[in-house]
Amino acid sequence: MIHKRKLRKLGRKSAHRSAMLANQATSLFRHGRIKTTLAKSKELRRIVEPLITLAKDDTLHARRQVARVIRDKGIVKKLFTEIAQDMKDRPGGYTQIFRLETRLTDGAPMAYIQLTGYVPPED
Repeated sequence: MIHKRKLRKLGRKSAHRSAMLANQATSLFRHGRIKTTLAKSKELRRIVEPLITLAKDDTLHARRQVARVIRDKGIVKKLFTEIAQDMKDRPGGYTQIFRLETRLTDGAPMAYIQLTGYVPPED
């Protein structure tokens, strides 16, 4: 059994891991859905869901806390004005993870992580 393991290391140092997850969170808020490995998507959910909860409380302090993770000011504005308003009456569960086939090169399990209520564009 694995006890007291708080996070997945994802084969990266801590600074690289936090920067990668912040970049993925920014991409998720920008596009609504991203494709990544299953392990990364599960870790990303732990970053994104508290940010949306903070964004529902539109205060200056909440904006500054979100801006510590999301460096793009346009995405922070979109998070507070559009995404948080769409999730206003939802108590949690802001993201969904859909498993995909494994990646051909290394066999890593892939997944889509998307914001709940996201409608993918028609191709």
